[in-house]
Amino acid sequence: MATLNVNVHYVTRVEGHGNIVVDVKNGEVKECRFEVVEAPRFFEAFVRGRPYHDINHIVSRICGICSVGHSTTSTRATEKALGVELTEQAWLLRKLNFHGEILDSHVLHTYYLVAPDFFGVPSVIPLVETHREVVERALRLKKLAGDLCAMISGRHTHPCALVVGGFTHTPTERELRDMRERLVAARADMDATVDLFASLSWPQFERETEYVSLRREDEYAFIDGVVVTSDGFTYPIEDYKKVTNEYLVPFSTAKWTKHNRESYMVGALARFNNNYEQLHPRAKEAAAKLGMKPIVTNPFLNTAAQVVEMVHSLEDSIRIIDELLTRGVREEKPAPVTVRAGEGVGACEVPRGILFHHYVYDEKGLCVEANCIIPTNQNLANLNADIRALVPQILDRPQEEVRLLLEMLVRAYDPCISCSTHFLKVEFV
Repeated sequence: MATLNVNVHYVTRVEGHGNIVVDVKNGEVKECRFEVVEAPRFFEAFVRGRPYHDINHIVSRICGICSVGHSTTSTRATEKALGVELTEQAWLLRKLNFHGEILDSHVLHTYYLVAPDFFGVPSVIPLVETHREVVERALRLKKLAGDLCAMISGRHTHPCALVVGGFTHTPTERELRDMRERLVAARADMDATVDLFASLSWPQFERETEYVSLRREDEYAFIDGVVVTSDGFTYPIEDYKKVTNEYLVPFSTAKWTKHNRESYMVGALARFNNNYEQLHPRAKEAAAKLGMKPIVTNPFLNTAAQVVEMVHSLEDSIRIIDELLTRGVREEKPAPVTVRAGEGVGACEVPRGILFHHYVYDEKGLCVEANCIIPTNQNLANLNADIRALVPQILDRPQEEVRLLLEMLVRAYDPCISCSTHFLKVEFV
């Protein structure tokens, strides 16, 4: 009978600190969980009493990887609370900026954090010697994505030109044309990326769950829309608490969530499963090469779904720039804001899944209440359910192989653990 003791403190190549604990004695699973041990961050308290125009700049600091996502979601919540309407150009620039972040984060995760497991090395550094072309390709794509964000919002990490009502800066027609040329040229690197990840031997593991994401009728949803689930539920964004239902567990400083089942999954795989038909044709071709068609129930393939989304974001970025150039780019100031009391909820599909920001403002435009629900929080119960389902299937394998597979499962979710820890009190039992 199998006896295993896996105790990983901390899982590497993820953002933040999390532990894997598995204890199996004579074939009986005694303990099996993923622990979040990161210290609470208190961002919801930071923004109370601050004026509306400061909020998105503060909350962008929740994450250095998803700062565009937090800032965009925050501005959407504030714009709804204060009745601010965006121009069509501002909308297009928001979407283009968001594609830059999706590309940047997905390149980081697929190449830097996940690929080393398949090459049998502990990090991306040894690949510089053995697979230099792979590392150089990742660097080119990441540079492209960062430059795309910086062109629109002033800088990629913690965007400064992205504000309530639009942007304080408008890229020039020349900048957009130059960026378009770079995006078109990047198709070769993207094709090579698809070929690389299509050649990998993904771990074989299936577990059906509920997949939750945004949906829009007119496009593959990243900003705004309605909340949908693969179990057939649909909610307006303002009813997000009916989906998330946050609760505490004794071994995590991050809240967990559940909806129709004991857990649900958000992120690239959830978006792929719920919105496949709205992907760009080249992204669907990439999915076919990766052997993917919804509904995909192998959580390890969340990384492959990110590769599909990289192709989609590249192609849709080209489309958006073409639309901007056809319309004619003009300098425009952010939409005017009438300060008033109000309440608004913003939702965006950041790289790791659906993100909610909810603010209440008083008549002076000061924030009096805030709530942020992070994708990683929403994935934690599902990740733990996957671990509990996977461990009994691999008990016959050597302990080091079990440990690696469990680390790979955690990494497949692309957790942003620092983002996820924000409540005030937890009692450890």
